[in-house]
Amino acid sequence: MTSYMDYTSPATQFSADLNCNTLFKKDDCNYINVLGIKQLNTLENTSLLDIFLSKSNVVEPHYHQNAAELVYCISGSAVVSLINPFTNELLHFPITPGQVANVPQGWWHYEVATVDCTHLLAIFDAPTPEVILGSDILSKTPANVLAHTYCLNEAMVKETLAPVKPKTFIGPPADCCEPVKAGAENMQAANMAPNMAPIMAPNMAPNLAPVMAASNMPYYMPQPASQGFGYQPMSVHAYYGQPYVQQPYRQLPYAQGIPAYPNAGTDNE
Repeated sequence: MTSYMDYTSPATQFSADLNCNTLFKKDDCNYINVLGIKQLNTLENTSLLDIFLSKSNVVEPHYHQNAAELVYCISGSAVVSLINPFTNELLHFPITPGQVANVPQGWWHYEVATVDCTHLLAIFDAPTPEVILGSDILSKTPANVLAHTYCLNEAMVKETLAPVKPKTFIGPPADCCEPVKAGAENMQAANMAPNMAPIMAPNMAPNLAPVMAASNMPYYMPQPASQGFGYQPMSVHAYYGQPYVQQPYRQLPYAQGIPAYPNAGTDNE
């Protein structure tokens, strides 16, 4: 990208305060600040997100249609998960202070904090970190389309997706209902060692708990390629100079192409 910045102009900016540029705030422990060319006009082809998370909070599944992302852990710890569209694998990369995980342009990914006070810096090779969020995809895709495509009950799809709010950014939402939280706690209990699952998850039948524990892998545990999601490449956007090379994929009953929702941009929430 060629820049024609007039560095003699009195409007030229050489510094900025990210604390004044909040992209999204869930609460005082979970929020995202943004810095792009809209906030600092001399940045040229760089931008970043300053991400603060408490334990188990998630930067929701999403992809950046115009940039690759380098996630650097400043403090705490997190797991960066992504789907490799060329191998059909869901990959997980735990990072701690000083470590990074790289997400190529257009790849579906998400980040989960594994301890409180986690601080991540996401750096992009574009002047504005544009994004298409999973919550936007789920809330904007008509329920009848999802029901017909995957042979689901339309009423149940509507009921299930009704709580999904566009531009969630950090989940679970602050107003997440208790049954959902309880379900997450039960899942975490089942993900423990099989011999501990009957104790930690008393609501399960004792003879089923070890099976559930073995089958419900934690979000931070790698899955073998044989358990791939059958992911298909998403639509190529105009932002791409070179589209992805199409590879042969197994035809599994999953998304064949997710509709793109206009990017969230960098407007403050």
